[in-house]
Amino acid sequence: MIQKFRKFFMPKRLQEGNKIVINCEKLETRVALLENGILEEYTVERTDERNIVGSIFKGVVRNIEPGLKAMFVDIGLEKNAFLHFWDAIPEALNEGIEEIHRSKGRGGKKAAEDLQNQGQSKGRRGGQKKRAPRIQAKDIPALYPIGSEVVVQVTKGPIGNKGPRITTNISLPGRYMVLMPRNDQFGISRKIDDPKERARLRKIMGEKMTVPEGMGVILRTVSQDQKQRYFVRDLSILIEQWKDIEEKTQNHKAPYCCFEEPDLVERTVRDFLTDEIAEVLCDDPEEAQRMIDLADHISRRSKKRIQHFQSPTPIFEKLGIQKQIDDAFYRQVWLPSGGYLIIDETEALIAIDVNTGRSKNQDKMILSTNLEAAESVARQLRLRNIGGLVVIDFIDMKSRRDQQAVYRMIKDKMNSDKAKTQILPISQLGLMELTRQRLHESLSLTVNEPCHYCQGRGSVKSTTSMSVELQRRINAIFAKPGADLHELVVVVHPDVMERLRTKDGELLVDLERRHNARLTFRSDPSFHREQVVISDSDGKEIPSSV
Repeated sequence: MIQKFRKFFMPKRLQEGNKIVINCEKLETRVALLENGILEEYTVERTDERNIVGSIFKGVVRNIEPGLKAMFVDIGLEKNAFLHFWDAIPEALNEGIEEIHRSKGRGGKKAAEDLQNQGQSKGRRGGQKKRAPRIQAKDIPALYPIGSEVVVQVTKGPIGNKGPRITTNISLPGRYMVLMPRNDQFGISRKIDDPKERARLRKIMGEKMTVPEGMGVILRTVSQDQKQRYFVRDLSILIEQWKDIEEKTQNHKAPYCCFEEPDLVERTVRDFLTDEIAEVLCDDPEEAQRMIDLADHISRRSKKRIQHFQSPTPIFEKLGIQKQIDDAFYRQVWLPSGGYLIIDETEALIAIDVNTGRSKNQDKMILSTNLEAAESVARQLRLRNIGGLVVIDFIDMKSRRDQQAVYRMIKDKMNSDKAKTQILPISQLGLMELTRQRLHESLSLTVNEPCHYCQGRGSVKSTTSMSVELQRRINAIFAKPGADLHELVVVVHPDVMERLRTKDGELLVDLERRHNARLTFRSDPSFHREQVVISDSDGKEIPSSV
C-alpha cells in the first residue's frame, strides 16, 4: 500500500542508468541524454531553422577556384556550398573502420570464407577486379566543369557567414549500418573489439547481405550482438531509399533537394536508441507515438522503453535537467575539488583555462584537479557542441607520468563522442591541443545572439575612459582653426555623468578657464554607455570627427 502511495503521489525520481528525455514545444525540440542522472549530451533544434547536414542535393557548379582547390556549387540555398577537390574524390575508410575487401564472387559460402580469411590475413586482395585509375585532385575541374550538375551531400552546415560544406561521397546512415552507394568498400567499426563478434559480422556480410555492385557498407558499433535479419532489413530499407534518391535526381532539374535528413526526434531513435538506453521519456503524446512507430521498424524491444511522460511541471524541471543545463553553460564551470574551468569561444579557437580555485597547490591535488578538468572538458565539448580547434591550459605538472595520466583520461572520456576528434599530448608549455568535428554551430551560437549593447565584445568602456575621451574631444573642438565657440552642451549616459560630477569636476572647470567657454552637461538614460553628443549654443550637433 505504501509503495502504491509513493508511486502515485511522490515526485518521480531520476532512475539509475542511461535515459533519453525529450521536450517538444511549438518553437523547439530538446533532447537530453542522461547517464546515471548526469547530463552528458544536449541537443536543440528550432522549428524555423532547417538542419541540412546529411541532406542530399542535386546542384550546379557555379565557380571553380584552382587556388583554393575548391569549387562552389549552387544547391538552392542563400549561399553556394563549398566543395573541396579532395571531397570530390572517392574517399578511403577512416582509421576507425576496419576495411573488409570484397571478393569477386559476392554472396554465398565462398564470399563468406573470403571475408572470414581477411580477418586473419589483412591486406590480401585475391579475386578482385582490376580497379580503374584513381581520380586525383587535378582531375576534378575536368570532371565537374562550370555549369555541370553534381549530386552532393552536406557534411557541415552554414556557420556564421560561411556557406555549407559538401561532398560527393554520399552515405546513408541506417540503424545498424551505413550504405555508401558510390563506394564499394566494406567495413566494420573498430569499436567492436571482440574477435569472435567481428568474425561473425564478416560472415554475415559475405553470406547474408547481398549488396549491389558498386555499393559499400559499414557496420556501425550498434550492430554488435545483433541478429542478422536486422542487417538484411536495414540494408533493404537503405537500398530502397537510394533508389528513390536516384529517381529524384533524374526527374528534377538542379538545384533540388533529393533527400532531407530526418528531424531531431527521428535521428534520436535512429542513432541513440541502443540497448544501453534503459528508458526514453517524451512529454508530447504524438511525438512519443511517432517514436514508438519508428522503433517498431528498427527494434521491437526498443519501443517498450518509450513512454509518454505526463506532468503539470515541465519535464526538464521535473527531472532536474534544466538546473544542470543552466550550470553547464556558464563561462566558469566548477569542478568537485574546488577548481574551475574558464571556457572562451572565439572565431579562431576555443580556449579553456584550468584553475585550482580553493584547492592547495600540491602535486597530488594538481593532478586530481587536472583529471577532473579532463573529464569535465570532454563533457562540456559534447554539451556545448563545440567544434574546431580547442586549446586547454592545464595546471602545470612537473611529472611526465602525471601529464600522461591526464592525456589518457581525456582520450578515454572522448571515446564515446560521436564527433571525430584528434587529441595531442600535453606540450612543453603545458597546453593540450585537440580538434573536434564541427558539423553545426555551437549551442551558444544557436541559442544566443551577440549583445546589442556591447556588440558581442563582452565589455564596455569604463567611465574613466569615457571621461578622458570626452575631455580630449572638447579640447580638439576648441583647438580647431577658426572655431568661434563660447558654449558647448554635452549629453552623456548617467553613469558617465556621475563620474564627471563627483571626480572630474575640477578638470572640467579648468577646461572652461583655458578656453574661456561655458560647458553645460546633461544626462540621458536612453543613451548608450559610450554615446556622447556635443552641440553648440544653437543646438547644432558637432560631429565626433572634429
